[in-house]
Amino acid sequence: MGGADLRLLVLGGTAWLAALLTRGVPDRLLLGGLVLLALTLLVVAARGARGPMLATATAALLVGSAVLGGAWLRQEQVEVSPVAALAAERATASVLASVVSDPRTVAGRFGDRVMLRLRVHEVTGRGRTHRLGAPAVLLGDPSWSDVQLGSRVRVVGRLVPTDGRDAAGLLLARGDPEVVLRPDVWWRGAEAVRASLRDSVAHRPPAQRALVPALVDGDDGGVSEELADDFRTTGLTHLLAVSGTNLTLLVGFLLVIARWTGVRGRWLGVVAVLGIVGFVLLARTEPSVLRAAVMGSVGLVGMGVNGRRRGTRSLGFALIGLLLVDPGLATSIGFALSVLATGGILLLAPGWRDALARWLPRWLAEAIAVPAAAQLACTPLVAAISGQVSVVAVVANLLVSPVVGPATVLGLVAGLLGLVWGAAARVAGTGASWCVGWIVEVAERGAQLPGAAVDWGTDPRSLVLLTLASLLVAAAAPFALRHPGLGALGCLLLLLGLVVRPPTPGWPPENWVVVACDVGQGDALVLRAAPGSAVVVDAGPDPGAVDACLDRLGVHAVPLVVLTHFHADHVDGLAGVLDGRVVGAIEATSLEEPPGGVRVVDGVARTERLTRVVSPYGLTRTVGDVALQVLWPLAGAPTSGPSDGSTANDASVVLLVEVRGVRLLLTGDLEPDGQAALARTLPDLRVDVLKVPHHGSRHQDLDFLAGLGASIALVSVGADNDYGHPAAETLTGLAATGALVRRTDLDGDVAVVSRQGRLVVVSSR
Repeated sequence: MGGADLRLLVLGGTAWLAALLTRGVPDRLLLGGLVLLALTLLVVAARGARGPMLATATAALLVGSAVLGGAWLRQEQVEVSPVAALAAERATASVLASVVSDPRTVAGRFGDRVMLRLRVHEVTGRGRTHRLGAPAVLLGDPSWSDVQLGSRVRVVGRLVPTDGRDAAGLLLARGDPEVVLRPDVWWRGAEAVRASLRDSVAHRPPAQRALVPALVDGDDGGVSEELADDFRTTGLTHLLAVSGTNLTLLVGFLLVIARWTGVRGRWLGVVAVLGIVGFVLLARTEPSVLRAAVMGSVGLVGMGVNGRRRGTRSLGFALIGLLLVDPGLATSIGFALSVLATGGILLLAPGWRDALARWLPRWLAEAIAVPAAAQLACTPLVAAISGQVSVVAVVANLLVSPVVGPATVLGLVAGLLGLVWGAAARVAGTGASWCVGWIVEVAERGAQLPGAAVDWGTDPRSLVLLTLASLLVAAAAPFALRHPGLGALGCLLLLLGLVVRPPTPGWPPENWVVVACDVGQGDALVLRAAPGSAVVVDAGPDPGAVDACLDRLGVHAVPLVVLTHFHADHVDGLAGVLDGRVVGAIEATSLEEPPGGVRVVDGVARTERLTRVVSPYGLTRTVGDVALQVLWPLAGAPTSGPSDGSTANDASVVLLVEVRGVRLLLTGDLEPDGQAALARTLPDLRVDVLKVPHHGSRHQDLDFLAGLGASIALVSVGADNDYGHPAAETLTGLAATGALVRRTDLDGDVAVVSRQGRLVVVSSR
């Protein structure tokens, strides 16, 4: 087998760098990028470079210039179009457009909305009609959920500016859609196959009937968030989205059938091309699907004769082609992961496979080498995104690899058979479901392992260290894997890492006082009472998240749990606090609203033979190093009330806490009325640390919060939440007092640490 040809990869990397220059960079810097590329070529020529080196430098200049120029033209098309001009004026317009994405339901503050992407052909506004071709995003009511991809629609609505650079405007649709032209026959055929596939597995358990369509054509609408979390932890997320693997398996299956029926020579290439086109239609012509199709095609080339050399060339061509078509892919996480995984398989897997094949069957060596190489190549970027390094990923991918192919092929067969013979389709669908049942089992079991994922910092130093370690492993692996003893030792260490959770470097910090756990959109705070022991205030929305936070802190005893109120984002994670720990008591607010939250708390408490009690107003207690006093609600507060969110929020337990001389105010979701009442009751209250009420919402008594004199403000909030938390005015108001504001959505777990008489903040990221 020939070696890798890196020249086209260099050109692909040049295209990527050029595309990155175009993202959020002024026009003058784009011009500067072109000048820089030209100067690079001149320097190379001046140093007397000849032959391949000069040719590569010249090609790099041409490729970089083409990507920069294409990106500039694309940007001009979006920003200078009549759609953008009308959006800037927030004008009402009539639009004729083609639907270029499937409708997607998004949660809004006032109910569900439907979002889809359009290609605008005609827009009428401010008395003028323009014919053009510009991308736009539509946001409409639920009636838009039935509009099919490929339809041509006419719609009236208000155009407003959009934050993204890939759309000329956001169209806020009024009324129901008016479909003026149905999708073309190929789109209707693809939708029929997708619907047939869903019907063929409708009789299976929920996880299986959701995963089969996701695996075959990327239709992941039925996948639960819990299952998606398990797949993320175990490194199996690529099975929930359209990836190059899907195309490789499906086109490979078609080629096998074609050979079996006697197709030979160039006609096999025709079958492959038709298979790729069919895959794109089935999985939709969105950027992620086109990327997957291209990377899958690279994988097919890499599987052929002289695959390593031809595969790296194809990867370079793929990078250049994709970035010329859509420079925005340069900042896409999915694109980067896809390129890294493909590159890892092409560059690393062959050497690892050959080394393992010295003492393992070749099929097993390949089954181990391919997922391991892809995982290693993606590890630094995955850590930068998630703050974790998956330890179980290689093992999980190895365990599921035997059934991924059969599940994908059987799913496709079920979708096709369902068009003509429903009973046969259900048989094939059942077979696919049995296969994905094993995948679900691996994901769920693997995610429960103590060492399934290791927390890792996302600061530059941590990521550079991880990148260097990955490069060292990549270089050393071919030599180490040749020897059975070293290979067995590596497997043993991997298994040990799965069953024994390794410590996170630098976490928890010494002398921590309080930690705001990153539990998503919710609250969970941990007050250090003693080594291995803590008071927990609120439990967040997810048992797994708070359990993992307490594990990271080494907390195995919880003498007291205080639940500020019964909203799900504060109590639904209670089972995670109690999981494997000794818990002394559970306290909560007096207002038993909403009833669903009360039932959750009481149900979990009964399993541990505990009884919930009301937090006693005014009483000061000491639990280890923690002294706490309940400031709110007042004694005799009502136990029932209207089932509205504000009343429950305003009944939040407010705690004044002191831990080793550090004073903290923990406020739950207290509303402005409650804050004002506290200000009147305790006008001279001062603290060192404030837990900002209600995830930093805009509903605050900023005079009260500013008057507390806190030097540190902690905001417990989920990333990309639908509530607009935290509000900019709240953050600005707190920062104006001189407080250091830290957020769990950006910083992960946030610890306040007492060091030599002063307070510092340390985050897990």
